[in-house]
Amino acid sequence: MIQSMTGYGKSVCELPNKKISIEIKSLNSKQLDLNTRLPNLYREKEIEVRSLLGKRLSRGKIDLSFYVEAATSDKITKVNQQVIANYHEQLKTIASNLGLDNSTDYLKVIMPLPDTVKVELAELDEEEWKAITVTLKDAIKDITEFRRSEGMALESDIKDRIKMIGDLLNEVPKYESQRIDKIKNRIRENLEELGQSNKIDENRFEQEIIFYLEKLDVTEEKVRLSNHLNYFMETIESNEPVGKKLGFITQEIGREINTLGSKANDADLQKIVIRMKDELEKIKEQILNVL
Repeated sequence: MIQSMTGYGKSVCELPNKKISIEIKSLNSKQLDLNTRLPNLYREKEIEVRSLLGKRLSRGKIDLSFYVEAATSDKITKVNQQVIANYHEQLKTIASNLGLDNSTDYLKVIMPLPDTVKVELAELDEEEWKAITVTLKDAIKDITEFRRSEGMALESDIKDRIKMIGDLLNEVPKYESQRIDKIKNRIRENLEELGQSNKIDENRFEQEIIFYLEKLDVTEEKVRLSNHLNYFMETIESNEPVGKKLGFITQEIGREINTLGSKANDADLQKIVIRMKDELEKIKEQILNVL
């Protein structure tokens, strides 16, 4: 069963002092295009997260977001006592040298100065990360189910259109015999208009007709087109990602349809070819979203 590249997944991790919501959104893309938005506390795990997403989701434009609701901040603010003490000694010396009053509140002067306060990130708790990893995998499962559900609708539509091309291909033979008679009659009419009808060697005429019709013969195109349609239906049943492969097969289907059209030389056959092309273009649009 094929999967769509479009999807959405979400899972929530409840920890003692925080709540983390993980959301994954996916759109179609030729390659794997990952965009992760992680809080600073979890940045060191970004490579691990990207690796997990790449293995499980394979392809698409994927956006991952962590939303954290915490009772306390991940940033730890500490007063830098050594720096403050150094500032204090310097200010006292300056005040003494200038003969200033020692009753000055030095802390009001010192605290706005650089490096009196330092902000440190809290260390990542590995047990906490294990719980988050489980939640991340749940979010990936959720988006995978979404992709499968979308894929079912895509698969049904694509199969119907492939079947339609097959049905149209089955209509070709009934117009082929008519086409031969039409070509013969058209040539005879042209010769009559030129006043050459009484000079026709019937045996030579039949040979030339056969030679001409061989150039317009579409037997090989019908066989190859039928084979490509069958191969397409076999491939779409695979459990592996087959979007690119189906794209290549549709290119081959398109080539055979185009050749069929160029050899048709008949209005009724051209109508069938146009309908085939219309169905194929819709299939190509759908396959752009197949994983």
